[in-house]
Amino acid sequence: MNYENYRHRLFPFAYNILGSAEDAKDAIQDVLIKYHALDKEDIRNEEGFLIKLTVNHAINLKNRKSKMIADKVWLPEPVSTENMAFNIDREMILSYSLLVLLEKLTARERAVFVLKEAFDYSHQEMAETFGFSVENSRKLLSRAKSKLTDYKTERRFNKPVDNSFIEKYVYAMKEADIDALEKLLSEDILLAADGGEDIKVVRELTTGVRAASKLLLYVYKAFLNGLEFKVGQVNHQPAIFFYQNGGLYNCQVFEVEAGKIKGIYSIIDPSKLGQEV
Repeated sequence: MNYENYRHRLFPFAYNILGSAEDAKDAIQDVLIKYHALDKEDIRNEEGFLIKLTVNHAINLKNRKSKMIADKVWLPEPVSTENMAFNIDREMILSYSLLVLLEKLTARERAVFVLKEAFDYSHQEMAETFGFSVENSRKLLSRAKSKLTDYKTERRFNKPVDNSFIEKYVYAMKEADIDALEKLLSEDILLAADGGEDIKVVRELTTGVRAASKLLLYVYKAFLNGLEFKVGQVNHQPAIFFYQNGGLYNCQVFEVEAGKIKGIYSIIDPSKLGQEV
């Protein structure tokens, strides 16, 4: 078997459930080591069997991680969907906004939702993967969707990325022009920041145009002014990458709806920056 090909094939399954590229790689490595030691005489569908092992291992890992971070804002690890390895199916990587929403779900609800929405699994296929009934699969999917009140089908994958607002956004920040900045933000704007274990952010969650604008301008002036930056794409959404001393310092991922910025997800946690898929 070609283990390298399987690593790329299994990555979207593990990453969409775990929300972490590094954890996904570790999970896949664990699965491949386990599989290598198995008696494979009765295994008829090698790829299907590996997907099943990966999904269930990812669920167990997600359960453990969720208990560790229950009281903090936790943002998914961003992956570049414009520079992703050619043999990883980038179409199967969920949008960043949807990954954020999936944190509302239990690990098993999340896995069922991911298999249905991203990979178009039937309830029969999901029942076989998880080892429970078709009815249980239906209930888990229904429960997941009822929790995702903000979910929209078009957020699944890659709508065309519109970066036209970013030049105005950066200009407003540089000029400390709060009026110009407010015009770019939706009324229900949400700012979320994740500094991980080592970096204390100014505020983890902020909502509302005025509060968000003030915080954005303060953070830019205090921490980002003068840093090199570039515009890119993270999980099919516009993003700005800020660099300090040659390393990635901050990644801001934007959710844009009806021409307005509805969400800004700011990742400062060093453990989530700099991973290559």
